[in-house]
Amino acid sequence: MACSIIGSEEPKSSFSSSNICTPQHCTCPEDGLCLEEGFQGWLEKEREQAILGGGEARIEKQHEKGKLTARERINLLFDDGTFREYDQLKGHRCNEFGMGSTSHPGDGVITGHGYINGRKVFAFSQDFTVFGGSLSETNAQKIMKVMDKAMKVGAPVIGLNDSGGARIQEGVDSLAGYADVFQQNVLASGVIPQLSVIMGPCAGGAVYSPAMTDFIFMVENSSYMFVTGPDVVKTVTNEEVTQEELGGAKTHTEISGVAHRSFRDDVSCIKAIRKLYDFLPLSNDPSSLPVKPVTDPPNRPLPALEHLVPDDPNVPYDMTEIIKQVVDHGDLYEIMPNYAKNIVTGFARMEGRTVGVVANNPSTLAGCLDIDASTKAARFVRFLDAFNIPIVTFVDVPGFLPGTDQEYGGIIRHGAKLLFAYAEATVPKITVITRKAYGGAYDVMSSKHLRGDCNYSWPGGEVAVMGAKGAVEIIFRGKDVEKNTEEYTGRFANPLVAAQRGFVDEIIDPEDTRRIICDDLQILENKKLENPPRKHSNIPL
Repeated sequence: MACSIIGSEEPKSSFSSSNICTPQHCTCPEDGLCLEEGFQGWLEKEREQAILGGGEARIEKQHEKGKLTARERINLLFDDGTFREYDQLKGHRCNEFGMGSTSHPGDGVITGHGYINGRKVFAFSQDFTVFGGSLSETNAQKIMKVMDKAMKVGAPVIGLNDSGGARIQEGVDSLAGYADVFQQNVLASGVIPQLSVIMGPCAGGAVYSPAMTDFIFMVENSSYMFVTGPDVVKTVTNEEVTQEELGGAKTHTEISGVAHRSFRDDVSCIKAIRKLYDFLPLSNDPSSLPVKPVTDPPNRPLPALEHLVPDDPNVPYDMTEIIKQVVDHGDLYEIMPNYAKNIVTGFARMEGRTVGVVANNPSTLAGCLDIDASTKAARFVRFLDAFNIPIVTFVDVPGFLPGTDQEYGGIIRHGAKLLFAYAEATVPKITVITRKAYGGAYDVMSSKHLRGDCNYSWPGGEVAVMGAKGAVEIIFRGKDVEKNTEEYTGRFANPLVAAQRGFVDEIIDPEDTRRIICDDLQILENKKLENPPRKHSNIPL
């Protein structure tokens, strides 16, 4: 774990039994009243200290860094006046290394529940002004309590992370606290949505709790995640790297794929979390899926779709423009928009109901599936299936990306993750081929063969083993290339054969795409499909 060293300047708690007048030593005319007033005075001081956290000086340092305090973040996250705090006065029990005389009510983490746009949610917010936000035994107990209650009542958990790591004065008790939280993350996975927001340091073993949650958001230039810091990296490998380069928001949203989105400051990040929350169910109970009023007609025609896909199959285009035409009000909330841009993943609504969208994007790498795209989409598909969210897939894929980097990196294993995720999913699955669907990638992208419920193609779709040029070179050994290419194109560069085999349910006009998908989602609303009984499947990780 990363460790947080606690200085001796921490103020002692204001509590002392000598502060309260007792019946034996009371000089007041009404003994009970004096005792009660003394307790009330102490209680108010403890509550004031809990709200103040580490004190004005440390709050000011937090603000100087461009960061909000833990309590300011909580107030911004929840609807006004709805947050109820748990264990506000709970303190640590450590007496080692002078900790017995150093205490803060709340012990550096704020926990509780409230509402976001009228829907319940639980949260914890680490307070860097108190012991550097370090995790103690008590700290972990508070986090565990909200996670446990969230699972019992069926509501998501949002963690606002800003911590120096394990509290080293508590030794193994702190490490045990981390492990307990990790275990609870695993038990909650697929039961309730778990969201992590990295708003400061998150290092060492502490990174594994966010890593096991469903979505990670980061704040640019003030948050970072890494297992070993720059100093350790330099000692072991002689590499010189900054915290931002090693584990900053740009690194994890564009290179590693650890985080899903990043934002310029705390305020914009929390606003984005509130928007994401609007798309999510409260739990894996299908009845908890959010439903908005229908304000975008399901039969709205889409004439623009007749022109957005180029006739030349080699000319790229931006698939997000297609998606925005189809979904309610053009509102697509992308997940991991800066990572593996050759595939699009995100949330949208159709007739006010949440759907998950997965789509190849020909504007990057021609829409090929590679290692990163397969992993990105597979995890998203599994989230959608776990929480009963229908999957809408748009396909324009020429195949898997060739090359030694991909083969040595394990494209077979990683590509199988996406295949496995789609095949295992039992939620409604609707697929639209907009142009190319070649080779094994056609199978992988929610094809009819993977229990796709409704599979369509636009008239310009091509469902084939490969493109005409490559196929002719193999079949005819380069002879009469022009003639044979024309023949192959006429036979396979269209969706007719797939439709004749029943692999495509219908060849539809692009303009009708929204209407047809909306109608299918209504029909499939009560779909029931179960996988064979088993302890769990063994996805190729």
